[in-house]
Amino acid sequence: MEREEKQAIPAQCSIEKSLDVVGGKWSFLVIREMMFHEKKRFGELKQAVVGISSKSLTDTLRHLEASGVITRTAYPTVPMTVEYALTEKGHALHGIIHEMKKWGSEWA
Repeated sequence: MEREEKQAIPAQCSIEKSLDVVGGKWSFLVIREMMFHEKKRFGELKQAVVGISSKSLTDTLRHLEASGVITRTAYPTVPMTVEYALTEKGHALHGIIHEMKKWGSEWA
């Protein structure tokens, strides 16, 4: 008697969903820098996140904006002024970042 094999339906767990939003190499460091500041400009973030290239920062900011974690506000100045700020969704990551900091202090 042959048994029918059930094909597994890929289901994305909540951890995978979270990593899709903030799983980039630099995402948590950018979010950490924005956590305690109302707004940050690109240059301020570039300086604060040690080792990040302009391209990586640009890609990270675009991804976080598309994911609803940050907002981007451009002001019509010369040169253009652009500020980034955390959304409510971004601020909700505060507890995770705090716990990662604790874990890193104890285990890393």
